[in-house]
Amino acid sequence: MILARVVGNVVATQKNPNLNGYKLLLIQPIDLKGKPAGSELLAVDAVGSGIGDLVVAIAEGRSVRQILAPGSSSLPIDVVIAGIVDEVISTEGSLYLYD
Repeated sequence: MILARVVGNVVATQKNPNLNGYKLLLIQPIDLKGKPAGSELLAVDAVGSGIGDLVVAIAEGRSVRQILAPGSSSLPIDVVIAGIVDEVISTEGSLYLYD
Protein backbone atom coordinates (compact mmCIF):
# COMPACT_ATOMS: atom_id res chain seq x y z
CA MET A 1 0.00 0.00 0.00
CA ILE A 2 1.10 3.53 -0.76
CA LEU A 3 0.36 6.72 1.17
CA ALA A 4 0.03 9.51 -1.41
CA ARG A 5 -1.34 12.97 -2.13
CA VAL A 6 -3.55 13.56 -5.19
CA VAL A 7 -1.76 16.20 -7.25
CA GLY A 8 -3.58 16.25 -10.57
CA ASN A 9 -6.33 15.09 -12.90
CA VAL A 10 -5.60 13.10 -16.04
CA VAL A 11 -7.91 13.51 -19.04
CA ALA A 12 -8.12 10.61 -21.50
CA THR A 13 -10.24 11.01 -24.62
CA GLN A 14 -9.95 7.25 -25.21
CA LYS A 15 -9.57 4.57 -22.55
CA ASN A 16 -10.39 0.93 -21.97
CA PRO A 17 -14.20 0.55 -21.82
CA ASN A 18 -13.89 -1.20 -18.43
CA LEU A 19 -12.55 2.08 -17.03
CA ASN A 20 -15.51 4.20 -18.16
CA GLY A 21 -16.92 6.06 -15.18
CA TYR A 22 -13.63 6.09 -13.26
CA LYS A 23 -11.44 9.18 -12.84
CA LEU A 24 -7.75 8.97 -13.61
CA LEU A 25 -5.63 10.91 -11.12
CA LEU A 26 -1.97 11.74 -10.67
CA ILE A 27 -0.72 10.88 -7.18
CA GLN A 28 2.54 11.70 -5.38
CA PRO A 29 3.69 9.05 -2.89
CA ILE A 30 4.72 10.61 0.44
CA ASP A 31 6.51 9.53 3.59
CA LEU A 32 4.98 9.74 7.08
CA LYS A 33 6.15 13.35 7.38
CA GLY A 34 4.28 14.36 4.23
CA LYS A 35 7.38 14.73 2.05
CA PRO A 36 7.49 13.33 -1.51
CA ALA A 37 8.81 9.78 -1.66
CA GLY A 38 9.36 8.65 -5.23
CA SER A 39 7.89 9.44 -8.62
CA GLU A 40 4.33 10.47 -9.34
CA LEU A 41 1.96 7.67 -10.38
CA LEU A 42 -1.14 7.45 -12.55
CA ALA A 43 -4.00 5.89 -10.57
CA VAL A 44 -7.61 4.88 -11.13
CA ASP A 45 -9.85 6.48 -8.48
CA ALA A 46 -12.26 3.99 -6.89
CA VAL A 47 -13.39 6.20 -3.99
CA GLY A 48 -14.18 9.69 -5.29
CA SER A 49 -11.03 11.48 -4.16
CA GLY A 50 -9.83 14.80 -5.51
CA ILE A 51 -6.84 17.09 -5.78
CA GLY A 52 -5.25 17.70 -2.40
CA ASP A 53 -6.66 14.57 -0.73
CA LEU A 54 -4.37 12.21 1.13
CA VAL A 55 -5.10 8.70 -0.12
CA VAL A 56 -4.15 5.07 0.24
CA ALA A 57 -3.28 3.50 -3.09
CA ILE A 58 -2.58 -0.10 -4.01
CA ALA A 59 -0.03 -1.08 -6.65
CA GLU A 60 0.01 -4.83 -6.27
CA GLY A 61 -1.30 -6.37 -9.50
CA ARG A 62 -4.11 -8.75 -8.65
CA SER A 63 -5.21 -6.71 -5.61
CA VAL A 64 -5.69 -3.69 -7.87
CA ARG A 65 -7.99 -5.59 -10.23
CA GLN A 66 -9.99 -7.11 -7.34
CA ILE A 67 -11.06 -3.64 -6.21
CA LEU A 68 -12.53 -2.61 -9.58
CA ALA A 69 -13.51 -5.91 -11.20
CA PRO A 70 -13.40 -8.99 -8.98
CA GLY A 71 -12.60 -12.07 -11.03
CA SER A 72 -11.16 -10.13 -13.96
CA SER A 73 -7.55 -10.63 -14.95
CA SER A 74 -7.55 -8.40 -18.01
CA LEU A 75 -7.95 -4.85 -16.69
CA PRO A 76 -5.00 -2.64 -17.71
CA ILE A 77 -4.45 -1.13 -14.25
CA ASP A 78 -1.29 -0.77 -12.17
CA VAL A 79 -2.45 1.54 -9.36
CA VAL A 80 -5.86 2.13 -7.76
CA ILE A 81 -6.88 4.60 -5.06
CA ALA A 82 -8.60 2.49 -2.41
CA GLY A 83 -9.22 4.99 0.40
CA ILE A 84 -9.21 8.61 1.50
CA VAL A 85 -7.15 9.15 4.67
CA ASP A 86 -8.66 11.12 7.55
CA GLU A 87 -5.72 10.92 9.95
CA VAL A 88 -2.26 9.38 10.23
CA ILE A 89 -1.13 8.61 13.77
CA SER A 90 2.34 7.40 14.72
CA THR A 91 4.51 7.29 17.81
CA GLU A 92 5.34 10.93 17.01
CA GLY A 93 1.68 11.91 17.26
CA SER A 94 -0.91 12.89 14.69
CA LEU A 95 0.82 13.63 11.41
CA TYR A 96 -2.25 14.44 9.34
CA LEU A 97 -5.82 15.37 10.16
CA TYR A 98 -8.39 15.82 7.41
CA ASP A 99 -9.86 19.35 7.45
